[in-house]
Amino acid sequence: MLDLHVHLIGHQDRKVTRENIRHFLEEAQRKQIRQIGFADHDLYWEDLNFDLIREVGLEYPDLQVRVGLEVDYLEGEEKSIFQKIDAYSFDYLIGSVHQIDGWLFDFPEEERNHLMKDPDQLYEQYFHLVEKAANSGLFDIIGHFDLIKIFKIRPRTDVRKLAARALEAVKDQHLALEINTNGRYKPVGEFYPEYKLIEMIHKMEIPFTLGSDAHEPGVVGRDLWEVCELLRSVGVKKIQGFNLRKSEPISLI
Repeated sequence: MLDLHVHLIGHQDRKVTRENIRHFLEEAQRKQIRQIGFADHDLYWEDLNFDLIREVGLEYPDLQVRVGLEVDYLEGEEKSIFQKIDAYSFDYLIGSVHQIDGWLFDFPEEERNHLMKDPDQLYEQYFHLVEKAANSGLFDIIGHFDLIKIFKIRPRTDVRKLAARALEAVKDQHLALEINTNGRYKPVGEFYPEYKLIEMIHKMEIPFTLGSDAHEPGVVGRDLWEVCELLRSVGVKKIQGFNLRKSEPISLI
């Protein structure tokens, strides 16, 4: 079992210290997680200490401690993103879309703005950016694939049709797609992505990885054993871990 979407400093809620790293790693041990990956937001680059994470990780030989980064994909900023991520030897990079034309759409106070928009157009804009992120060649994982549903806005068109081009890009670029359990604790009340997209992704033979999106130690691994059972039920036999930008299949059997 693995959890590759863990935010050590959250939204600058704590500092990168040995003690704070250990809190997360000890929770991973309690949850019987085999591989844990820290992937803080690239926004907080100056506050991060990747080498210290690796150093403390050596204290836990039963854990595979990985160092990643969650990068906010911004159309037209690919060069600056590359320059940032090329500065360190990451194990993996998560590409996520959190904003549309400068609109940070997943902030709680933005729910009313979702209600004012045409839902199909909203989904089309979002998945267009996900497609661009996948095709950028910058990432290994696409994070919380259908985040745009966060406030329970559903499109009139079948979401599988709206997401199809983005998923083709994920497949063509040989990326993994994350099942992120944090959606269950948002207004939408379900995992990212939703079940019918999970079925579609499996049929397309796109590999899955797992993430709790933990912003505090107690959330590490939350609901991920349940996700493993869900994946087995649709026929998934392996999930994807990472090491120095190379995939590491992990059996679910």
